[in-house]
Amino acid sequence: MTQILEAVFDGEVLRPETSINLQPNTKVRLTIEVVEQKTEKPKSFLATARSLKLRGAPDWSEKIDDYLYGAEEK
Repeated sequence: MTQILEAVFDGEVLRPETSINLQPNTKVRLTIEVVEQKTEKPKSFLATARSLKLRGAPDWSEKIDDYLYGAEEK
């Protein structure tokens, strides 16, 4: 059985980030690959929304129901 998982080394032991289906004291073979840390912090919702470059009428947010479902006749 082969499993690929990520773990964090705390200076003494490797701590898996997910649970492992193994009995205590089971002997395993490890291959270590250092995973680079993400230095970029996650984008905020507003930054993501701005990056979409949506286009619409100037009153789009005020009259969204009219645009989605049709304007009600008065």
